[in-house]
Amino acid sequence: MIMPKPGHSLISVGPVERLLIERTKKGPICAALIDPEDFSPRQADDTAAKARDAGVSLILVGGSTLANQGRLDSVLKAIKGHRPSHQGHIRSHVPVVLFPGNITGVSRYADAILFSSLLNSTNPYFIIGAQALGSVEIYRSKIESIPMGYLVFGNSSATSFIGQVNNLPVSKPNLAVIYALAAKYLGMRTLYLEAGSGSGDPIPAETIQAVRKVYDGLLIVGGGITTAETAKKAAKAGADILVVGNLLQSSGFEKILRKIVFSIKS
Repeated sequence: MIMPKPGHSLISVGPVERLLIERTKKGPICAALIDPEDFSPRQADDTAAKARDAGVSLILVGGSTLANQGRLDSVLKAIKGHRPSHQGHIRSHVPVVLFPGNITGVSRYADAILFSSLLNSTNPYFIIGAQALGSVEIYRSKIESIPMGYLVFGNSSATSFIGQVNNLPVSKPNLAVIYALAAKYLGMRTLYLEAGSGSGDPIPAETIQAVRKVYDGLLIVGGGITTAETAKKAAKAGADILVVGNLLQSSGFEKILRKIVFSIKS
């Protein structure tokens, strides 16, 4: 069994997290979420390059139904290739971060990992069990870990089904607030409000505003963000990072993505 050496420091802010904090100080940023289940390595590479050129500041890789860790490794290797992007941007300026739904979402080929706990799951496995099982691989690979609380709203997404969540009604912002406070007091420097992949009901601005009042870490919002108008509402409500996922599977998505990036910057 691998144990930290005596005097080993607690998890501190690493270079990727520091970069995200600095960027969000200037205003909200956009992240592109690539699910290895939906993209071949070549498709993922092409999609990530187009997303970078559209102006995203972060590439997230992961999914709630990912079963093949080898596929994850292949997708990450493709995305992190050292070829220049479509317009010559240097890829290392946009970090590639794991967004795992289970222990199969851990890979040494990413720049960092959102080490998350599904706070409103009814199954302890998704609150702490999977995290314990995946921790040794993260320790061995020395990948940067970003502590994150994860809240899933609604009950119609694959994420809510797999994660066995205790449904958080979007009409009750105070319920999100108490979880946000718990995440804050547990030392989770990042909080993700998730409406679910492909959701037609994004997180309401009222809920984001309520959480923003009590939570001062990085606030990520995802699910149902497919238009510039939706993204702008979430940004004005207090989101630091807006995650776009399903849109990336649409032909010509980069045009809409550029509008989303512009809307939250303006």
